[in-house]
Amino acid sequence: MLHPSYTDLMCVVNKDVEEGETKVVNSRYSIVMATAKRAREIIDGSMPLVDTRGGEKPLSVAIDELNQGKIKVIGEEEE
Repeated sequence: MLHPSYTDLMCVVNKDVEEGETKVVNSRYSIVMATAKRAREIIDGSMPLVDTRGGEKPLSVAIDELNQGKIKVIGEEEE
């Protein structure tokens, strides 16, 4: 099971969105895609933005980064 949960991660990503505005993330799929993309960056040599333990997998690091607000998910129209 994923800790934190998808719901918790979606709350973290959408915390700065004011009521009535379109949310940045509306689905688990968006969370999965964002963390997978960041995990690939870590595999390719990017330095983790959070403290890591030895042997921690890149996906776990990416989830921790997202949960701590170290990375930001942006919508396609903002790219």
